Amino acid sequence: MPNIKCIIIEDEPLAVKVLSDYISEVTFLELQGAFKDAILASEFLRKNKTDLIFLDIHLPKLKGMAFIKTLANPPAVIITTAYHQYAVEGFNLNVTDYLLKPFDFERFLTAVTKVKTAQTGEQEPAESKEVKDFIFVNVQKKKVRILFSEIVYIESQREYIKIVTTKNEYLSKMGTHEIEAILPANHFRRIHRSYIISMSKVESYTAEMVELNGIAIPVGRAYRDVMENL
Repeated sequence: MPNIKCIIIEDEPLAVKVLSDYISEVTFLELQGAFKDAILASEFLRKNKTDLIFLDIHLPKLKGMAFIKTLANPPAVIITTAYHQYAVEGFNLNVTDYLLKPFDFERFLTAVTKVKTAQTGEQEPAESKEVKDFIFVNVQKKKVRILFSEIVYIESQREYIKIVTTKNEYLSKMGTHEIEAILPANHFRRIHRSYIISMSKVESYTAEMVELNGIAIPVGRAYRDVMENL
């Protein structure tokens, strides 16, 4: 699969540097340019094609949400902002993800992996798109079948993940961003750099904590927009 070409629309130099550094760490991303306002970006897009836009909301001249509405065939968009209150509007405009500043590299990688997964899925033949309700994961030199419906939460443990289900716990050598790309996004959400939860298992929640099957799990500050839009 060819690299995902992307641009940054951001008026804060420090934020541009952070995004540029993150992009340089991801092998499947190719940065085409950074623009301090949406007008300059529009001029670029009239002559060039991009696959992904990292877009700030509070921009000079033309705001980020208004800019999205001007695009006839918008590419994938990842919002990067310090303002959580625009999350609902962003998702109504079909943005791929909403990164609340400051966000770390793992949260960034989760967002761009969604773009990659979506583009890969579009290129698959229709017959390969059957819906599965389970995954196989490597556990102690064998592959174990785990039903999505039984997963309560997934916890990062360095180079391993712990998958806690209603029946058992499993330890598998893989990253949280790897399994997040496999899980059905409409049933699972990352709420912390170390935790992914099953939405159907949530019993109660606050801005700082989620309770699932009697277990309290912290909500990371960069992920509180997920809970506010639960």
